[in-house]
Amino acid sequence: MFDQLREDMAAIMARDPAAKSKLEVLLCYPGLKAIRAHRRAHKAFVKGHVTLARIISQRSRHKTGIEIHPGATIGKGFFIDHGDGVVIGETTIIGDNVTIYQGVTLGGTGKETGKRHPTIGNGVTIGSGAKVLGPITIGDNVKVGAGSIVLKDVPPDCTVVGNPGRIVRKKNVKRNEIDLDQVNLPDPMMEKMQALYERLTHMEQCLARRACEMGCHECVDGCQIQKDLTEAKNTEV
Repeated sequence: MFDQLREDMAAIMARDPAAKSKLEVLLCYPGLKAIRAHRRAHKAFVKGHVTLARIISQRSRHKTGIEIHPGATIGKGFFIDHGDGVVIGETTIIGDNVTIYQGVTLGGTGKETGKRHPTIGNGVTIGSGAKVLGPITIGDNVKVGAGSIVLKDVPPDCTVVGNPGRIVRKKNVKRNEIDLDQVNLPDPMMEKMQALYERLTHMEQCLARRACEMGCHECVDGCQIQKDLTEAKNTEV
Protein backbone atom coordinates (compact mmCIF):
# COMPACT_ATOMS: atom_id res chain seq x y z
CA MET A 1 0.00 0.00 0.00
CA PHE A 2 2.76 2.44 0.94
CA ASP A 3 4.72 1.55 -2.20
CA GLN A 4 1.68 2.40 -4.29
CA LEU A 5 1.20 5.67 -2.42
CA ARG A 6 4.83 6.61 -3.06
CA GLU A 7 4.38 5.86 -6.78
CA ASP A 8 1.26 8.03 -6.96
CA MET A 9 3.00 10.89 -5.17
CA ALA A 10 6.08 10.57 -7.35
CA ALA A 11 3.89 10.85 -10.46
CA ILE A 12 2.43 14.13 -9.20
CA MET A 13 5.82 15.56 -8.24
CA ALA A 14 7.18 14.70 -11.68
CA ARG A 15 4.31 16.16 -13.72
CA ASP A 16 3.04 19.15 -11.76
CA PRO A 17 5.43 22.12 -11.50
CA ALA A 18 3.18 23.61 -8.80
CA ALA A 19 3.92 20.73 -6.42
CA LYS A 20 6.55 21.99 -3.99
CA SER A 21 6.76 19.11 -1.51
CA LYS A 22 5.49 15.59 -0.89
CA LEU A 23 3.70 16.81 2.23
CA GLU A 24 1.79 19.36 0.16
CA VAL A 25 0.86 16.65 -2.35
CA LEU A 26 -0.29 14.28 0.39
CA LEU A 27 -2.49 16.84 2.14
CA CYS A 28 -3.73 19.14 -0.60
CA TYR A 29 -4.16 17.26 -3.89
CA PRO A 30 -7.73 16.05 -4.56
CA GLY A 31 -6.52 13.79 -7.35
CA LEU A 32 -4.34 11.84 -4.94
CA LYS A 33 -7.17 11.58 -2.40
CA ALA A 34 -9.53 10.36 -5.10
CA ILE A 35 -7.19 7.65 -6.37
CA ARG A 36 -6.41 6.44 -2.85
CA ALA A 37 -10.13 6.17 -2.10
CA HIS A 38 -10.67 4.42 -5.42
CA ARG A 39 -8.08 1.76 -4.66
CA ARG A 40 -9.91 0.93 -1.42
CA ALA A 41 -13.27 0.96 -3.17
CA HIS A 42 -11.99 -1.22 -6.02
CA LYS A 43 -10.73 -3.88 -3.60
CA ALA A 44 -14.14 -3.99 -1.93
CA PHE A 45 -15.87 -4.10 -5.33
CA VAL A 46 -13.75 -7.02 -6.54
CA LYS A 47 -14.57 -8.94 -3.33
CA GLY A 48 -18.27 -8.47 -3.98
CA HIS A 49 -18.93 -5.71 -1.42
CA VAL A 50 -20.57 -3.50 -4.03
CA THR A 51 -22.57 -1.28 -1.70
CA LEU A 52 -19.57 -0.59 0.53
CA ALA A 53 -17.49 0.17 -2.54
CA ARG A 54 -20.08 2.65 -3.83
CA ILE A 55 -20.28 4.33 -0.42
CA ILE A 56 -16.51 4.85 -0.42
CA SER A 57 -16.54 6.21 -3.97
CA GLN A 58 -19.46 8.56 -3.30
CA ARG A 59 -17.85 9.96 -0.16
CA SER A 60 -14.72 10.61 -2.19
CA ARG A 61 -16.82 12.29 -4.88
CA HIS A 62 -18.35 14.70 -2.37
CA LYS A 63 -14.92 15.55 -0.94
CA THR A 64 -12.95 15.90 -4.17
CA GLY A 65 -15.43 16.53 -7.01
CA ILE A 66 -13.98 13.47 -8.77
CA GLU A 67 -16.25 10.50 -9.46
CA ILE A 68 -14.55 7.18 -10.13
CA HIS A 69 -16.73 4.09 -10.24
CA PRO A 70 -15.24 1.38 -8.00
CA GLY A 71 -15.35 -1.08 -10.88
CA ALA A 72 -12.84 0.91 -12.95
CA THR A 73 -9.35 -0.58 -13.28
CA ILE A 74 -6.52 1.94 -12.93
CA GLY A 75 -2.79 1.33 -13.29
CA LYS A 76 0.13 2.89 -11.44
CA GLY A 77 1.36 6.45 -11.79
CA PHE A 78 -2.14 7.83 -12.42
CA PHE A 79 -2.37 11.62 -12.07
CA ILE A 80 -5.55 13.72 -12.02
CA ASP A 81 -4.54 17.39 -12.20
CA HIS A 82 -7.05 19.73 -10.47
CA GLY A 83 -9.70 17.10 -11.09
CA ASP A 84 -13.01 18.87 -10.52
CA GLY A 85 -15.74 17.33 -12.68
CA VAL A 86 -13.79 14.21 -13.66
CA VAL A 87 -16.01 11.16 -14.25
CA ILE A 88 -14.66 7.64 -14.85
CA GLY A 89 -17.13 4.86 -15.67
CA GLU A 90 -17.43 1.34 -14.30
CA THR A 91 -15.77 -0.68 -17.07
CA THR A 92 -13.02 1.83 -17.80
CA ILE A 93 -9.50 0.39 -17.94
CA ILE A 94 -6.61 2.84 -17.52
CA GLY A 95 -2.98 1.89 -18.06
CA ASP A 96 0.15 3.16 -16.34
CA ASN A 97 1.39 6.77 -16.18
CA VAL A 98 -1.83 8.33 -17.46
CA THR A 99 -2.56 12.03 -16.88
CA ILE A 100 -6.01 13.61 -17.08
CA TYR A 101 -7.18 17.15 -16.35
CA GLN A 102 -10.34 18.69 -14.94
CA GLY A 103 -13.69 18.06 -16.58
CA VAL A 104 -12.65 14.85 -18.33
CA THR A 105 -15.27 12.14 -18.85
CA LEU A 106 -14.40 8.52 -19.57
CA GLY A 107 -17.96 7.36 -20.11
CA GLY A 108 -20.44 5.31 -22.09
CA THR A 109 -22.74 6.22 -24.95
CA GLY A 110 -26.04 4.71 -23.81
CA LYS A 111 -27.50 1.68 -22.08
CA GLU A 112 -25.09 -0.93 -23.41
CA THR A 113 -24.19 -3.90 -21.24
CA GLY A 114 -20.79 -5.44 -20.68
CA LYS A 115 -17.73 -3.41 -21.66
CA ARG A 116 -19.19 0.04 -22.33
CA HIS A 117 -16.41 2.43 -21.30
CA PRO A 118 -13.02 3.19 -22.87
CA THR A 119 -9.69 1.45 -22.47
CA ILE A 120 -6.82 3.94 -22.05
CA GLY A 121 -3.28 2.86 -22.86
CA ASN A 122 -0.03 3.71 -21.10
CA GLY A 123 1.39 7.24 -21.08
CA VAL A 124 -1.82 8.88 -22.34
CA THR A 125 -2.58 12.55 -21.63
CA ILE A 126 -6.21 13.75 -21.79
CA GLY A 127 -6.75 17.52 -21.79
CA SER A 128 -9.32 19.43 -19.74
CA GLY A 129 -12.94 19.04 -20.75
CA ALA A 130 -12.29 16.15 -23.13
CA LYS A 131 -14.83 13.34 -23.45
CA VAL A 132 -13.83 9.79 -24.38
CA LEU A 133 -17.00 7.78 -24.84
CA GLY A 134 -17.86 4.17 -25.52
CA PRO A 135 -15.95 0.86 -25.49
CA ILE A 136 -13.10 2.27 -27.59
CA THR A 137 -9.35 1.90 -27.20
CA ILE A 138 -6.94 4.81 -26.87
CA GLY A 139 -3.45 3.59 -27.73
CA ASP A 140 -0.23 4.16 -25.80
CA ASN A 141 1.26 7.68 -25.72
CA VAL A 142 -1.80 9.32 -27.25
CA LYS A 143 -2.54 12.97 -26.46
CA VAL A 144 -6.18 14.10 -26.47
CA GLY A 145 -6.58 17.86 -26.84
CA ALA A 146 -8.70 19.91 -24.46
CA GLY A 147 -12.41 19.88 -25.29
CA SER A 148 -12.15 16.99 -27.74
CA ILE A 149 -14.86 14.36 -28.04
CA VAL A 150 -13.42 10.97 -28.98
CA LEU A 151 -15.83 8.29 -30.20
CA LYS A 152 -13.54 5.97 -32.20
CA ASP A 153 -10.38 3.97 -31.55
CA VAL A 154 -7.12 5.89 -31.65
CA PRO A 155 -3.85 4.13 -32.57
CA PRO A 156 -0.73 4.63 -30.46
CA ASP A 157 1.51 7.72 -30.66
CA CYS A 158 -1.14 10.09 -32.03
CA THR A 159 -2.66 13.47 -31.22
CA VAL A 160 -6.45 13.86 -31.31
CA VAL A 161 -8.34 17.17 -31.40
CA GLY A 162 -11.81 18.45 -32.21
CA ASN A 163 -15.44 17.37 -32.11
CA PRO A 164 -15.67 14.66 -33.21
CA GLY A 165 -12.06 13.82 -32.42
CA ARG A 166 -9.74 13.73 -35.43
CA ILE A 167 -6.30 12.20 -35.58
CA VAL A 168 -4.15 15.08 -36.77
CA ARG A 169 -0.62 14.00 -36.13
CA LYS A 170 1.44 10.88 -35.70
CA LYS A 171 4.91 11.15 -34.30
CA ASN A 172 7.73 9.10 -32.90
CA VAL A 173 7.48 9.24 -29.12
CA LYS A 174 10.19 8.13 -26.77
CA ARG A 175 8.93 5.39 -24.57
CA ASN A 176 8.10 6.46 -21.01
CA GLU A 177 7.97 10.09 -22.19
CA ILE A 178 4.81 11.88 -21.05
CA ASP A 179 3.75 14.82 -23.23
CA LEU A 180 1.83 17.37 -21.13
CA ASP A 181 1.82 20.21 -23.68
CA GLN A 182 -1.83 21.22 -24.19
CA VAL A 183 -1.15 24.43 -26.13
CA ASN A 184 1.03 23.63 -29.14
CA LEU A 185 -1.43 21.35 -30.88
CA PRO A 186 -2.08 21.24 -34.64
CA ASP A 187 -5.22 22.92 -35.99
CA PRO A 188 -6.42 20.92 -39.02
CA MET A 189 -9.30 23.27 -39.85
CA MET A 190 -7.05 26.33 -39.92
CA GLU A 191 -4.52 24.48 -42.06
CA LYS A 192 -7.23 23.55 -44.59
CA MET A 193 -8.60 27.11 -44.63
CA GLN A 194 -5.11 28.50 -45.22
CA ALA A 195 -4.55 26.07 -48.09
CA LEU A 196 -7.92 27.06 -49.61
CA TYR A 197 -7.10 30.77 -49.26
CA GLU A 198 -3.78 30.28 -51.05
CA ARG A 199 -5.47 28.39 -53.91
CA LEU A 200 -8.15 31.07 -54.34
CA THR A 201 -5.54 33.83 -54.31
CA HIS A 202 -3.54 32.03 -57.00
CA MET A 203 -6.70 31.53 -59.08
CA GLU A 204 -7.65 35.21 -58.82
CA GLN A 205 -4.19 36.24 -59.95
CA CYS A 206 -4.37 33.92 -62.96
CA LEU A 207 -7.83 35.20 -63.92
CA ALA A 208 -6.73 38.82 -63.52
CA ARG A 209 -3.69 38.28 -65.78
CA ARG A 210 -5.84 36.58 -68.39
CA ALA A 211 -8.39 39.42 -68.26
CA CYS A 212 -5.62 41.96 -68.86
CA GLU A 213 -4.26 39.99 -71.81
CA MET A 214 -7.71 39.78 -73.40
CA GLY A 215 -8.53 43.43 -72.75
CA CYS A 216 -11.73 42.43 -71.01
CA HIS A 217 -13.78 45.49 -70.02
CA GLU A 218 -16.91 43.64 -68.88
CA CYS A 219 -15.27 42.18 -65.79
CA VAL A 220 -14.34 44.29 -62.77
CA ASP A 221 -11.17 46.00 -64.00
CA GLY A 222 -8.97 42.90 -64.20
CA CYS A 223 -5.79 44.95 -64.51
CA GLN A 224 -6.54 46.79 -61.27
CA ILE A 225 -7.26 43.48 -59.51
CA GLN A 226 -3.91 42.16 -60.67
CA LYS A 227 -2.21 45.33 -59.49
CA ASP A 228 -3.87 45.16 -56.06
CA LEU A 229 -2.93 41.50 -55.60
CA THR A 230 0.68 42.18 -56.59
CA GLU A 231 0.92 45.10 -54.15
CA ALA A 232 -0.62 43.04 -51.35
CA LYS A 233 1.85 40.23 -51.98
CA ASN A 234 4.79 42.64 -51.95
CA THR A 235 3.52 44.16 -48.69
CA GLU A 236 3.34 40.73 -47.03
CA VAL A 237 6.91 40.00 -48.09
